[in-house]
Amino acid sequence: MADLRDAISREIDEELRREQLLKLWDKYGVYVLGAALAAILAVAGWKGYEYRRAQANETASNQYFLALGELAAKRTDEAQKALEGLAAAPSGYAALARLRLAAQDAADGNTLDAVSAYDQIAKDKAVDPILQDYARLQVAMLKFDTLPFPELRTQLSPLANDRSPWRYTARELLGVGAARAGFGPEARSHFQRLLADRTTPPGISERARIMVALLDDQDRAKEAPAADDKSAVPPKGDAAEDKAKPAPDNSK
Repeated sequence: MADLRDAISREIDEELRREQLLKLWDKYGVYVLGAALAAILAVAGWKGYEYRRAQANETASNQYFLALGELAAKRTDEAQKALEGLAAAPSGYAALARLRLAAQDAADGNTLDAVSAYDQIAKDKAVDPILQDYARLQVAMLKFDTLPFPELRTQLSPLANDRSPWRYTARELLGVGAARAGFGPEARSHFQRLLADRTTPPGISERARIMVALLDDQDRAKEAPAADDKSAVPPKGDAAEDKAKPAPDNSK
């Protein structure tokens, strides 16, 4: 009998729950369906966006490497048109195309146009920070011969930190600029920093070693005249007095 009462009680509870669920469904079912439909559409929209982005990246990649092929074949006009056509491409390839166009201006001797193009890229917040720093480095290299060293130091110092991928070139430029401006100790510190870093590329490391040797030669050359001046000091004491006395007159 007890089992029968338990079974009846469970059936009543289940029926009550069904009635409550039906009431809730009648009241909120349309919202549940709407939320589910919105989630499905959101997922479908995101997948569609990812597909379109992948297609755009693939198209831009093909166009970019086609432009590089035109440059390699010395067909600069065709290459420039292809690169300019990437202005509306995904941001990464658009930035690469702009950098390549600026490099072409520099190679053609249009230094002012190249500096202007690199400067615009460096200030464009939509460009990847690594590419922005690369553009800043190119500006410093193009203006290296005309830029006062304090200004060059200001531009390159942020690129010489340990986290910058462009630190090796930035440190080398800082060292050469400091040496040319007569700041020997500062120049030496930049070159020694390159030599102490085991990840420094071999070419830059070798040039740093040569520059340190040249700075050593300059220091020795500066010390040599000082040593010669000391050896030319007249002797002290009686010998100096004897040299200062006039020679005796033997004509009498």
